[in-house]
Amino acid sequence: MTTLRGTLAPGAPDYVYVPFDVPPGVRELRVSYTYDRPAVPPGTPGNALDIGLFDERGTRLGGEGFRGWSGGARTEFFVRADDATPGYVPGPVREGTWHVVLGPYTVAPQGLSYEITVAFEYGAAGPAARPVYPPERAAGRGLAWYRGDCHLHSRYSDGRRTPAEIAALARAAGLDFINSSDHNTHAAHAHWAAEAGDDLLILLGEEVTTRNGHVVALGTDPGTFVDWRLRARDGRFEHVAGLVRRAGGLVVPAHPHAPCVGCAWKFGYAEADAVEVWNGPWTPDDEVTLAEWDAGLVASARQGRGWLPALGGSDAHRDPDAVGLPQTVVPAEALTRAAILEGIRAGRSYVAESKNVSLSLTATAAGGEHAGIGGRLAVDADTPVTVRVEAGGAPRCTIRLVTDEGLVLTGDPLPVTGSGVAEWRTTAAHAAYVRAELRHETAAGPLPGAMAAFTNPVFLGR
Repeated sequence: MTTLRGTLAPGAPDYVYVPFDVPPGVRELRVSYTYDRPAVPPGTPGNALDIGLFDERGTRLGGEGFRGWSGGARTEFFVRADDATPGYVPGPVREGTWHVVLGPYTVAPQGLSYEITVAFEYGAAGPAARPVYPPERAAGRGLAWYRGDCHLHSRYSDGRRTPAEIAALARAAGLDFINSSDHNTHAAHAHWAAEAGDDLLILLGEEVTTRNGHVVALGTDPGTFVDWRLRARDGRFEHVAGLVRRAGGLVVPAHPHAPCVGCAWKFGYAEADAVEVWNGPWTPDDEVTLAEWDAGLVASARQGRGWLPALGGSDAHRDPDAVGLPQTVVPAEALTRAAILEGIRAGRSYVAESKNVSLSLTATAAGGEHAGIGGRLAVDADTPVTVRVEAGGAPRCTIRLVTDEGLVLTGDPLPVTGSGVAEWRTTAAHAAYVRAELRHETAAGPLPGAMAAFTNPVFLGR
């Protein structure tokens, strides 16, 4: 047994590596830790210390030696050839210098004193774990709209639900696909296969939790680890984004304006494939993200450059967090990883609060040409265009249309049946794009009500 002690001062590095030696003949490694939590004045952050593990291959960026991360969710963990604590990667415990990695999330003015205990169990190693991953295709319904939750957490990071519990909740919420996105570890990937089925596609990913914002690696190849040890000022995000895309995934900044420590997004959007505009129940930070995203659409339309699609995810961790609030609704030719990711990348999707809510948006020119969500209606600037919105499952909600000029239409509240239609006429000269929202009844004067659904835009003009 080895005991490691130290003290971290305010302003400590983002990650502190504590080395220890593993002797030969070890079959299982166990680590536990404690740290002090002194009283602090109101409004001053106290101590919070995350933890993870790197093996004898080292701590180099890229994660060759990565063996797991539990953040602040656990005070102890183990690894061995055939098994490991959730969040950690099974594998042989080889002789050499290993490192506990500490992440001082916040440090009190008095400093943070820690104690780490490392214990060894000797003997022959068991058989190596052989990972089995979920398939990249489900039976689905052929060409259809598919509903998914792109941001979920399990017991393999700081969530409390098992994959089986999450899958059951996903099915109950009417979802067709979900994305495993545990914080800073891919350890969950090998534990989802049993939960997939003809009715549920399971994508694999990670929420890369940096000190300058969080990003969901959506739908990466099985077993892909994405290193989280970066800041905006170090210039490494382009490299990380490239890794995600080479692994077949999408780069999706998550809750860019969430008020938690380290959540504010500071990397910019040049390397993003989409952005999580709606995270969990609709809150003021989602409203801020929506406004920022819409401003980006304006810049894209007026500068003639690419645009960033929006999506939503529940970020559900534990009860009472609702899986599938919100859900991203994507048209795809089949329920496959490739088709779902392509629909999201192209922006052909909308976001809704539940399986009950549906929203469609089309723009039709006088000559009959038309385009739907994420598309472009290529017409002359003065060609008359009719924009049509159809909503369902949203009693008393209001249809709104937004363009690069701002809010241009607010309909009457939908009847108790929850279904309704709105039409608006324009030209490409007056609207570079149009997108639709469904809002609940307003509760505070001129402020818009909480979101029930919103679409990606349809662009107008050549």
